[in-house]
Amino acid sequence: MSKVHFEHRMGAHCESGTVASLLNHAGLEITEPLVFGIAGGIFFGYINTPFFTFPTFIVRNRPGHIRTNVAKRLGISFKTHKFRNQKSGIEALDSLLEQNIATGAQVDFFYMKYIPEWQRVHINVHYITIIGKNGAKYILSDSYYPQIVELDFELMRKARFAGGNMAPKGFLFYPEKITSEVPFEKAIVTGIKSACYNMLKLPVPFIGVKGIYRFADKIMEWPRLARDIEHLSHEVMKINILLEDQGTGGAGFRYMYATFLQQASGILNSPTLSDMSKRMMEIGDGWRNISYIAAKIGKKRELGESNLKELSNLIRERGDLEKAFFQDLSKTV
Repeated sequence: MSKVHFEHRMGAHCESGTVASLLNHAGLEITEPLVFGIAGGIFFGYINTPFFTFPTFIVRNRPGHIRTNVAKRLGISFKTHKFRNQKSGIEALDSLLEQNIATGAQVDFFYMKYIPEWQRVHINVHYITIIGKNGAKYILSDSYYPQIVELDFELMRKARFAGGNMAPKGFLFYPEKITSEVPFEKAIVTGIKSACYNMLKLPVPFIGVKGIYRFADKIMEWPRLARDIEHLSHEVMKINILLEDQGTGGAGFRYMYATFLQQASGILNSPTLSDMSKRMMEIGDGWRNISYIAAKIGKKRELGESNLKELSNLIRERGDLEKAFFQDLSKTV
């Protein structure tokens, strides 16, 4: 058996949690909220494309960008590997473990059998840290699980080389270079600026605050897009899942971003950022209320125009508040 001495940490989100754990293991003390905020992780997009069978929304930046943005803004680097064939990918991982290198991996969440079955879905952008091998089982740290676990070789193979949208292709990564003096202050400011730009100024009508407004408008059209009341109920209840249950740290990452701003206020000695943190917590409370209402009316099949209009108005109110919030936040940096 080979196993890296690795401090397991639970996280609010798989990518930010994995990146934070790997960086701490490599000697850089950093919290998950700082990773998320420096990476400009907070986001919103209303998506209606052929890739999805029904309109949906996203509340964080593109998978992989947390790692790449943190690396760029902190002046560090990650070694990364993708593989054309499974044999090379398996051999590379085993070689890294033999060298006692804790290695991040992109996998299909469905095959993480230690997670309760009702929670597992096929999604190719789950991140874990593989820290050892015990016979035909891999030893891993998953920020969604309270302890270090083992996963069968065959399940790991399927997870790393699953097909479909955003296929992992055996992707591996680990910190390669960490400078002695990490520019936290500059990185925090850059991360805040990027978040403000994405939420306010991206010239795309379905991204950022504009995306929140589009969501508020388009949800009124969902009844005619759904096959029947059961389908509509399922999609409305998914609002709760996307905001609360898929590793968002609560309220679509708004609570995590509030924590980032609180921690950033101490590093930058900025009382204004502390005040902004409190405002973002309140905005998050509103998103959580939307989650509650969506779950309630979806479960009870109370999906008439009046209830959808109430949901639409609450979403639009979040748009107004986030527009004002990010306008004010941009002025602080």
